[in-house]
Amino acid sequence: MDLKAYFENHTGFGVLSTADQDGRVNAAVYSRPHFMEDGSLAFIMRGRLTHQNLQKNPNAVYLFREKNQGYKGYRLYLTKVGEDTNQELIESISRRSYVQDRSELRYLVYFRLDEVLPLVGSGDVASDVD
Repeated sequence: MDLKAYFENHTGFGVLSTADQDGRVNAAVYSRPHFMEDGSLAFIMRGRLTHQNLQKNPNAVYLFREKNQGYKGYRLYLTKVGEDTNQELIESISRRSYVQDRSELRYLVYFRLDEVLPLVGSGDVASDVD
């Protein structure tokens, strides 16, 4: 399965879910993941609740629903493996321009991909990728 190609060729809606050390869950809208050369996935985030949760609990789930009729997409089960605050690096891979508030620090948070499941059910994902 080539997830990088999948995300390059599909548009849709993504949600990154995290939980704090006590299990209180947060869900936030996030764009497609960045696929790094070392095989990790990364998301650019600000120092808000999702980032705060990941400081205490490294587990996350990214749910992506394709923009079409029906329920096609994937659930990516992730574990945080690191982060970077190099603003030049973040700016170089950012898909959006954040002109309005450059004073707020952004983080590039790296994840290991632990499991991939279809959006609905628990079937074999290898046969689901276009």
